[in-house]
Amino acid sequence: MKKLALLLSLMLAVGCSGREQQPPSHKEPSVPEEEAAAADVSESNGVLNYPVQLLQFQEVGPNDTVAVIETTMGTIKAKLFPEKAPKTVANFVGLAEQGYYTGKIFHRVIPQFMAQTGSPNGDGIGGESIYKDEKGNSLPFQDEFCMDLWHFRGALSMANSGPDTNLSQFFIVQGYPIPDEMLAQMSQFPAAVVEKYREVGGTPHLDWRHTVFGQVVEGMDVLDAIISVETVNDKPVEDIIILSVKIENPPATSPQ
Repeated sequence: MKKLALLLSLMLAVGCSGREQQPPSHKEPSVPEEEAAAADVSESNGVLNYPVQLLQFQEVGPNDTVAVIETTMGTIKAKLFPEKAPKTVANFVGLAEQGYYTGKIFHRVIPQFMAQTGSPNGDGIGGESIYKDEKGNSLPFQDEFCMDLWHFRGALSMANSGPDTNLSQFFIVQGYPIPDEMLAQMSQFPAAVVEKYREVGGTPHLDWRHTVFGQVVEGMDVLDAIISVETVNDKPVEDIIILSVKIENPPATSPQ
């Protein structure tokens, strides 16, 4: 129980403000209406029966969208999921192609949790998006939750300061081994998801709070190295800089 309490104490909401927030209350997964209409969804004995695809662990195909993130500590490649998180992927790809992420630092790294970047000034505050108002100011965009994308180790997910406040900040999950006590509390998650969390670890307390839009396919050793550096107040003592983000096979269309 002491181990579980320690892990729970690390459950900080990842916010654009850069301020630590109290862990969100547990929220059981629910199937988006459009997905429920297209799938065989039922519930028995408190367990959600949904044909989860676990897209994050499928092999990269020749037409899949991949982000190549070059940093001062090495290269991270991540598969993106425009079919499941179209607005989020369009925003990330659009900003990357504009060169927005070049020169940005990983301003917040926490072992067994995540590494966060995308803040305009490297202080965890604010952000930009491709979505603009009539004056050209960046607009936050909606969360895109999906039963096929979860906060497993290696997930790319959007930082936010509350519902539907996504901009440019994102994080990559390092995660932690999920103890049996926590897995037992996930009885209403799809069984395949619980088993995958048991296998690879992650940060399940962030599910249905932050939008997952990608998964690392190469370079988890680089992420682990980034998260292992010396920090002060979770910020690396020496800047870890994004040199470039290049997109392979960008989505054909960008939702607005």
